Amino acid sequence: MPRMAQALPEDELRRLRALDAAALWHPFTQMQIFPHEDPAPPIVTGAEGNWLIAADGKRYLDANCGYWCLALGCRPERVEKAIAAQLERFGHSTLLGISHAPAIELAAKLTTLAGPPLNHAFFADSGSEAVEVALKMAYQCQVQRGHPERSTFLALGEAYHGDTLGAVAVGGVDLFHGMFKPLLFKVHRVPPPHCYRCPWQQQPESCALECASALEQALEDHAHELAALVIEPLVLGPGGVIPQPAKYLERAVSKARALGITVIFDEVAVGMGRLGRLFAFEEIGVKPDILCLAKGLTGGLLPLSAVLAAEDIYRTFLGEFADRKTFFHGHTFTGSALGCAAALAALEILTEDGQAFLVTTRERTIPEFWKTLEPLRAHALVGNLRGRGLMAGLELVADKSRRVPFEWSRRTGHRVLLAARKRGVNLRAIGDLVLAVPPLTITSAELCLLGRVLAEALDETAGQMRNA
Repeated sequence: MPRMAQALPEDELRRLRALDAAALWHPFTQMQIFPHEDPAPPIVTGAEGNWLIAADGKRYLDANCGYWCLALGCRPERVEKAIAAQLERFGHSTLLGISHAPAIELAAKLTTLAGPPLNHAFFADSGSEAVEVALKMAYQCQVQRGHPERSTFLALGEAYHGDTLGAVAVGGVDLFHGMFKPLLFKVHRVPPPHCYRCPWQQQPESCALECASALEQALEDHAHELAALVIEPLVLGPGGVIPQPAKYLERAVSKARALGITVIFDEVAVGMGRLGRLFAFEEIGVKPDILCLAKGLTGGLLPLSAVLAAEDIYRTFLGEFADRKTFFHGHTFTGSALGCAAALAALEILTEDGQAFLVTTRERTIPEFWKTLEPLRAHALVGNLRGRGLMAGLELVADKSRRVPFEWSRRTGHRVLLAARKRGVNLRAIGDLVLAVPPLTITSAELCLLGRVLAEALDETAGQMRNA
């Protein structure tokens, strides 16, 4: 266990809590409840290894790793040094009409690692913005190929692609996105391959991959109007940590390719080592036409995302000035020099010595992670334990045999989160889904702590539910 940190004076801690409640609007947070949680939300003042240091001196194992982006822990020294070194040179320069070395080097590095045909990198500031870039890029490409009628997209139910409006349009999490439907463009949608709550009422051991057949049929039905298929490869993230069955993704890509439909992989959550390989597409050996990366790209220290595009897509944007085929998209901080320097350092860690870090992640950390979590499957509150790589979700249910969810008002998942917080572990819950997404650097001892705390937090919550 890490040593205790120096706590702030009590009056300073009270001042910060009062300002937090009065001035700061937190994302995905009911602010009427937030200031009154028990135990109180940590106010982070420092970090060390995989641990957050709070203003009251307590430490928390960050099993949410900065919302899935601190892949290399809270303080990756090499990444921090790269940022500091870049700041000594310059902090910011636009990519509009001029260039800079960190962006050039990072584009070359990413395209080399991804390999042909993903030969061109466009930078953005976040995962949501990477998806926006990909959507606009795919549509403009279709127009420039002479197919302006291909203006819609196909996506999965329970998909999460970000919170800007284009990303929300292709997202399928009603809790997050339902409110904004009047603002969104047309998207065709098929149910997700959710084996625990199968829309086709099948069991994994006897199903005929009806989920894949439905996706193939939707691609065929709407091929004439689709700009692209947008999908989180192998695992749907915040929409439920829903792993896709074997051959599901391969069948989707094969059908899309046969119909001339652009394929966009949103690897914002699942890329950069989260599933044990640098790119999630390496798991199936099939590349998309457009690839979105973010979160762990910079080791999670700075906001930066990348969109890698295939050569044939890039070439549709080339022409004379008067042709107006330019991709008219960009942001002030597109290709941030500091972010690019951070990403280059993070990629060094992930890929040096024959990708030794990722080999360890695949062969030791991921198997140990699931071995640690496996006993939780038998807990009375846990209806389903699912996920892939270093990405797990525990779905809590009121009735295990009938898979009946808890009433939303009971905040069951959040009760588990609070119980874990008391025991020094930081988690995230979405409704009745408790998320465990630790850094790739998590140690064996820290995994043991995570497993023990989750078990104790579930026990405490079960007692609360019985006594309510």
